[in-house]
Parts: sequence; C-alpha cells; structure tokens
Amino acid sequence: MAVVHCITHPEVVIDPAVPVPDWPLSPEGIRRMALALERPWVPGIRAVFSSAERKATDAARMLADRLGLVPAIVEALGENDRSATGYLPRAEFEAMADAFFAHPERSIRGWERAVDAQRRVVAAVERVLALAPGQGDVAIIFHGGIGALLLCHLKGVPIGRAEDQPGGGGGNVFTFDAATRRVLSGWRPIEE
Repeated sequence: MAVVHCITHPEVVIDPAVPVPDWPLSPEGIRRMALALERPWVPGIRAVFSSAERKATDAARMLADRLGLVPAIVEALGENDRSATGYLPRAEFEAMADAFFAHPERSIRGWERAVDAQRRVVAAVERVLALAPGQGDVAIIFHGGIGALLLCHLKGVPIGRAEDQPGGGGGNVFTFDAATRRVLSGWRPIEE
C-alpha cells in the first residue's frame, strides 16, 4: 500500500515587505523540517511534489536532498490565492481564514473561493498521483489552507475549518492511501 504524506511547510520568515509566496522557511522551520527527516516514514518516500511557493520548495528540497530525489513543482498545489489582500496582521488573517472556510462559495475580500481552491488542489493531487512512480510512498509539500480543503474532500465532509491543521505555524502532516484515497491519519506535527 503506497501512502501519500501531505506535509505543510513549517514556520516561515514573515516579512510584510515581501510577497507572501516568496517567504522562506525560518530557522525554526528549518529546524523542525530537519527533525522530520529523521522520522521512520521518510525512507519509504519515492517521489516528492511541491507547491511553487518558496516556503514549500525550501521544505521539499530538504526532503528530496535527504532521499536523493528531485522535487517536482506543481503550481496548482499553491495556497489559496490571497493576493487581493496580501499580508495581513495575525488577528485580521485569522478572521479572514474563518470567513474563507465559513463561506466557501463566496470570495472574501477578493480571496479565491474555497470551493475553487478545493477543486484545484483535488485535481492537482490526482495529477500528482498519476505521475508518481508505482512503487513507494509519495510526499506532497504544500500549505495549511489547501491541506484542510483536501482533507475535507478525502473525508467526504463539507468545507470547514474543523479540518484545518493545528497550531499556528504549519509543519504538520496527514496521510492517505494512494489507491483507495482513504485517510490513514489526521494532522500531526511533522517531527512526531
């Protein structure tokens, strides 16, 4: 049974002067990703796919380098498009994220609608699985918002923030069976 490890990038350097997709991993994010590389599930990975956003590609390169692989970049694995607002202070961002999940059919202040982002990520994951080698596990490095949307789809539940990753900085993983699309484990920190 091939397992798909859906990994969200860990902590980033938040810089309001830099476009959000260009934020790199922070020293804490790098530290946590290095710990994740020591987990017993990592050696079974035979393919690494990543969003094109820098924080995800930073994490994907660390994982792929450990395994002697080259990560494949898939633009459609990017986070929900929030370019209409750009950087938002934490409290304002959390309120927007609440509204994004609560009203999936609406664009909140110009953000990509949750239903559209979910459709996009589900199609991207199907494309990834079609490209992945037949043997071995797959790692997909992406973002918390679309990870939650994918998890809602896999569980067959309505879009809602209840499936959002825990914590405030990212760096979580959930798994599903590549053949059946059955969720095997919910969110947990990458280093556990």
